[in-house]
Amino acid sequence: QVQLVESGGGLVQAGGSLRLSCAASGLTLSNAAMGWFRQAPGKERDFVAAVNWNIVNTRYADSVKGRFTISRDNNKNTAYLQMNSLKPEDSAVYYCAGYKATGWGTPSQSTLSYDYWGQGTQVTVSS
Repeated sequence: QVQLVESGGGLVQAGGSLRLSCAASGLTLSNAAMGWFRQAPGKERDFVAAVNWNIVNTRYADSVKGRFTISRDNNKNTAYLQMNSLKPEDSAVYYCAGYKATGWGTPSQSTLSYDYWGQGTQVTVSS
């Protein structure tokens, strides 16, 4: 049984930073693409960032490019999202997700591609 557990969310002032973690069990991250999505109240779940199994290929939403960095430690079976220069519009529940993939392409930004999801962690950015 695959389980993804996010941590690291919280309340931060605009301009601040947070690092989210996603610990995986039942899924070997070296054989999986991992992504982060977010959902604000009353809105759809949006893509934030993704990294392929090889760690080389990454993908970011335009709204977070240059501010967020996705990474992973396959030895720890954990993925991360470093969030800098946070803005109030970044406030949302952040979800970690994954799917089995060993190809060399860019990781997917579609929720439909992801088979495994965490429970989410709240990020609130105050102005």
